[in-house]
Amino acid sequence: MNLKQLERMRTGKGFIAALDQSGGSTPKALLQYGVKENSYANEEEMYVLVHEMRTRIIKSSAFNAEYILGAILFENTMDRKIDGEYTADYLWMQKGIVPFLKVDKGLADLSDGVQLMKPMSNLNDLLKRAVDRNIFGTKMRSVIKEANSNGIKKVVDQQFEVGKQIIEMGLVPIIEPEVDINSEDKEAIEKVLKEELLTKLSTLGENEKVILKVSIPSVTNFYSDILKDPHVIRIVALSGGYSQMDANQKLALNQGLIASFSRALAEGLTFSQSNEEFDSMLAKSIKGIYEASVNK
Repeated sequence: MNLKQLERMRTGKGFIAALDQSGGSTPKALLQYGVKENSYANEEEMYVLVHEMRTRIIKSSAFNAEYILGAILFENTMDRKIDGEYTADYLWMQKGIVPFLKVDKGLADLSDGVQLMKPMSNLNDLLKRAVDRNIFGTKMRSVIKEANSNGIKKVVDQQFEVGKQIIEMGLVPIIEPEVDINSEDKEAIEKVLKEELLTKLSTLGENEKVILKVSIPSVTNFYSDILKDPHVIRIVALSGGYSQMDANQKLALNQGLIASFSRALAEGLTFSQSNEEFDSMLAKSIKGIYEASVNK
């Protein structure tokens, strides 16, 4: 583990940029960027285009360590280069931004009110490659839609089971049990989820560390006690479908919670913008997210 990166994630000011759209979410990300599906003929062409989009974001002068602590990458992005350097190396060496890797393979079908992660049969090989590519940590997402105690326990159990495997490889897992912001039971879900998280955190060894990624809670400062847990490096929040403005406003109310936004980060960016227009729009987004994360 890179101890400089660990210290930056623990004490630095800023937020985590989520650049990890994959599979079915990649066409949506490109469409938001103004690239229609008829612009590419196959998956490889699609990934070339999305890497160009991510490269443009990462290389922008607005995308810098003054505001951004880390960036989450998709596997395909990890294996590609920016100006001759693998993306993770470029992020850290040229930008001072800590690289993370999305490792889950998507969501299983809804059962017990939740969507668990699909099986990750090649996880160990992927983690070894991540270590070779100088990745600091990983991210994996589940989704909770109903206040079903059994389902929520399954989500947290799976997240921490995989998290242990990631820790054993010398990486820091981002545990992400997303609560659907449109659920009528959102507040009730979060109460059950919090208890399950506290239970699992209590089972970790002294040197086992995690980052938690959660939906912005219905009750302000709901996760403040978990922030004090010695196993938790940071708690970050996903935008979850909120507009950038709404996400920033809700995030700003929660002490200690910082952003890990994806769609909200890229809001308003299009491939047809001039570099000046693109950098200006990105700078405005980054500044707003940063202020919501740290100015409390």
